[in-house]
Amino acid sequence: MALTREQVKHVAELAKLGLTDEEIEMYCEQLSAILDYFVTLQRLDTDAIPPTATVLPLRNVMRTDEPGSSLSREDALANAPAAVEGYFQVKAILE
Repeated sequence: MALTREQVKHVAELAKLGLTDEEIEMYCEQLSAILDYFVTLQRLDTDAIPPTATVLPLRNVMRTDEPGSSLSREDALANAPAAVEGYFQVKAILE
């Protein structure tokens, strides 16, 4: 399926793209090739293939949430730019 220059210009206008004449020609060829590939894919017999949402097996990639030991107050404040009485000191954001 070959796209015309006018169709490419229309798509570019919808996308708010300013294209040169060379770019229009290039996209005519590239987009036409993509559409031709879809025509090829539509010819495939997929009746025996069930619809799928993903080709990968579904699995949980999160680790289990288990309680563990936390940092001591001294370790947590070790790299803090400023600390006062065991707490982080930050600049005031409200007056």
